[in-house]
Amino acid sequence: MDMVIKMEKRKTKKEIVKMLLKNNELEESDEEELLNLLIDQPISIDIDKQEEAKMTKGDRIADKVSEIAGSWSFIIGFSSFLLFWIILNAFILTGDKQIDAYPFILLNLLLSCLAALQAPIIMMSQNRQAAKDSLRNQNDYRTDLKSELILEDLHAKMEKILKNQKVIIEKLEKDSDNEINK
Repeated sequence: MDMVIKMEKRKTKKEIVKMLLKNNELEESDEEELLNLLIDQPISIDIDKQEEAKMTKGDRIADKVSEIAGSWSFIIGFSSFLLFWIILNAFILTGDKQIDAYPFILLNLLLSCLAALQAPIIMMSQNRQAAKDSLRNQNDYRTDLKSELILEDLHAKMEKILKNQKVIIEKLEKDSDNEINK
């Protein structure tokens, strides 16, 4: 029963490897060749370097805007600007000199424009990051699959070595018994 389950697992893993390598013409006899191919060729890649090479100027700007907008210095600086705007228009400038009187409609407009521009730029950066994370996960899966196949192959070879060793020991014991009986 265990042998049947083991064979089913191997078949499933082999199918996964077929999908991984995008080669549907593999046969049972090609398993050793496939394993050697997996061992000899590196599967893992540096996702960060690969993505950095493909980044456009817009991607770099989106990342920089996200980095700045998500920082404490931006929050503190922008809060200071808002406080300065309110104090300037409510207390320092009076009458006709006010740039933006009390309900601060101009400030509201500026904040709305900033939010309207900032949100899509940040979302662009997050979408790129999500795509990079997906590639990283696929790379991890391929690396894990390769490791699992190599370990399974090593385990099978160790079992074969132990089986052969047992046969040799039995043969040596038999020969030793024959020598003693003579």
